[in-house]
Amino acid sequence: MSITRRTILLGAAAGALATPFIRVRPAMAAEFSYKVANNQPLDHPSNVRLAEAQKAILEATGGRFDLQIFPSNQLGADTDVLGQLRSGGVEFFQLSPIILSTLVPNSSINGVGFAFPDYDTVWKAMDGELGAYERGQIEGAGLVVMEKIWDNGFRQITSSAKPVTTPADLEGFKIRVPVSPLWTSLFTAFGSAPASINFAEVYTALQTGIVDGQENPLAIMKVAKLWEVQKYCSMTNHMWDGFWMLGNRRAWNALPEDVQQAVADNFNAAAVKQRADIAQMNATLKTDLEGQGFVFNDVDPKAFEDKLREAGFYAEWKKTYGDEAWAILETAIGRTLA
Repeated sequence: MSITRRTILLGAAAGALATPFIRVRPAMAAEFSYKVANNQPLDHPSNVRLAEAQKAILEATGGRFDLQIFPSNQLGADTDVLGQLRSGGVEFFQLSPIILSTLVPNSSINGVGFAFPDYDTVWKAMDGELGAYERGQIEGAGLVVMEKIWDNGFRQITSSAKPVTTPADLEGFKIRVPVSPLWTSLFTAFGSAPASINFAEVYTALQTGIVDGQENPLAIMKVAKLWEVQKYCSMTNHMWDGFWMLGNRRAWNALPEDVQQAVADNFNAAAVKQRADIAQMNATLKTDLEGQGFVFNDVDPKAFEDKLREAGFYAEWKKTYGDEAWAILETAIGRTLA
C-alpha cells in the first residue's frame, strides 16, 4: 500500500471521528494486549503503516498479540510518554532519538546540524554503523529498540514574519524547538531565542505569538496544518531526524520468542515502507504547501554550517559525544565537521 491523497483523506476522516486509538479487535481475547504511542497525527504515514503492522501481527500470532495504537500525543507529551514507557504504562513508543537524548545522551548524534547532505547518506548511516551505535546506547539504558528507524525527515524553518535566508535572519528569532539540548544549542549558536515546547502545543504557540516560528519536516507541517499559523518556509535542511521504535524491556521479555519475532519483523517492515511513503510525499509536498499559502525559499547551507563552526557548535558537541561516537558520525557522512 502506498500513501496517496485518498489514504490521507481517509485517515483525516477517521481522525474527525475522534477515535481514541486504532484497534483491530481479535476474534477472542488476546493473550497479550500492548499499546504503542507516538506524537504523529492519525493520517501521518507512520500511523497508516502501524495500522498495517497491527493487522499483520495479529494474523501472524494467531490472534495472540493485540496492538492498540495511540497517535497524536493522546497518552501525553513525548517526555511524559517516555516516562510511561520506562515504567511499563505503555509498551511501545515511537520517539525521536534527539528527544530520547534526555535519557540516552548519545542517541541524538544523528541530529548534529547539517551533518547529512541527502537521504542516501542518511540510510547508509542509520542502517549501518551509526544506527547500530545508537541502538547500543539505547539498549544500554534499559530499553528495547527495533532495528529499523522510521523517517521523520529533513527539518525546515518556518516563520510568521519574514523568510530566513541567511544565518543573520535567525538572530533574536523566537523559535519553537523540541525538548532537547541539541536543538537548543543549535539555535542558540545562531543567536536565536529557542523555546522548548512539546509538539502537542506547537500550533497554539504559533497562533498566539509565543514564538515567531518553528522547524519541522514538511510532512509534519502538512498533517499539522501549520500553514494556517505560518507564512514563510525556508528549505534549510538543517537536521535529519527519525523515530526509533522503542519497547519496555519487561513487557518485551514477557513475550514468547515467536511473538517477539512477529512483532519485530512487522515493525521493521513497516518502517521501511514508511520511509518510501515519506519520499513519495516529499515529491509533491512543496507544491501542495505552496497551494495552501506557504512562501518557500532556498538557502545556502554552507553559510549556516560555517556559522555553527565559528560559534563552536561542532567542537562543543564533539566533546559532549566523545571521540568514538564522533568518529563513527564523520565516517558515516564521509567528511569532517570539527
